[in-house]
Amino acid sequence: MSSTVQGHCDPAFAAVREVFEQNFADGRELGAAVAVYAGDHKVVDLWGGVADHRTGRAWAADTPCFGFSCTKAVTATAALLLAERGAYEVDGPVTAWWPEFGEHGKDGATAAHLLSHQAGLPAFDRPVSAEEAADPEALAALLAGQKPEWTPGETHGYHALTYGWLAGEIVRRLSGKAVGAFVKQEFAGDRDLWIGAPDAVIERAAKMTAKGRVSGGADGPKSAADDMLKRLAAAYTDPQSATNRALNNPHPGKGGYNNPVVLRAGWPSAGMLATAPAFAGFYRDLVAGRILRPDTLREGMRRRVSGPDRTLIVDSSFGLGFMRPSQTFFVPKAARESAFGHTGAGGSIGLGDPDAGLALAYLPNRMGEQLSGDLRAFRLAEAAYASLG
Repeated sequence: MSSTVQGHCDPAFAAVREVFEQNFADGRELGAAVAVYAGDHKVVDLWGGVADHRTGRAWAADTPCFGFSCTKAVTATAALLLAERGAYEVDGPVTAWWPEFGEHGKDGATAAHLLSHQAGLPAFDRPVSAEEAADPEALAALLAGQKPEWTPGETHGYHALTYGWLAGEIVRRLSGKAVGAFVKQEFAGDRDLWIGAPDAVIERAAKMTAKGRVSGGADGPKSAADDMLKRLAAAYTDPQSATNRALNNPHPGKGGYNNPVVLRAGWPSAGMLATAPAFAGFYRDLVAGRILRPDTLREGMRRRVSGPDRTLIVDSSFGLGFMRPSQTFFVPKAARESAFGHTGAGGSIGLGDPDAGLALAYLPNRMGEQLSGDLRAFRLAEAAYASLG
């Protein structure tokens, strides 16, 4: 057993532990945690390494970690819960509950367009600071007054950060609460999961770093997936690309995504702090029908868009906020028809599978080079599915 890795792993899921330990042995991790539920049984709860590279603080059982865009699945769930309660029609017009959104030819947009990256607003048209981004009402107003880059519903492109203030506005307007507050009240409860964390949680959170950043697939066979990841990385660094514009504005400011201004604000697109068991428990409860009714979840999972993504260049696929298996959401073959979830830019992933009865969360603090589809996460998911027998 590795001295780096601690926690519990059911013997039937020993392959997950082996992959997790190998990631550390190969120098792919600084600190990380992984948790897996098979049905209601927590079969994997492992953590290890360093939570803060500056101080050497060790990762503990209750260390929360930033989840980047994994947050979107939680925000989407909040919006779907309100639809389930009859607060709005998913395929109805946004202007029914957000009249100002109809400017500049956006009057035909539906809530489904906001939830499935079809709104035509993948990036803000002016720089937005981290301080400004702490005001969801102001950012929603910016987007309502902005001209779309395409007619809503015409195509899809990943709304990397704007998504949070589009889908999040469903929650804010129809519940009267910010996304983080609604999530805590309705289904996060005392779970170690926050979108907008208190200072005490921020203090003990893992610190994200690119120090010693490694590729998730450098030691694997060269493939179309490797080429895709290279294209994504190139687009991310090109300041003129749609990818760069979408992923880098608002800028998190000093300290990047360790900035307390960002973590307190709880951006609904990329602002979640959670422990791996709490995040996996969120997917466990989704799969079990404890948060949304099974028919609501199935409708949320139903592929609304698939194919070339205007922002990410390569193919993506989305239901109502949930990623579905595609080039940007790598899953094992056994999961390609039934898995849903979301990846995060640093390599994190949250995944649920109603058919397999599986829920998985992986949260690392050493960021991979990939924007999506980190192979560390893929290998953990692959081992989990193989362990199901």
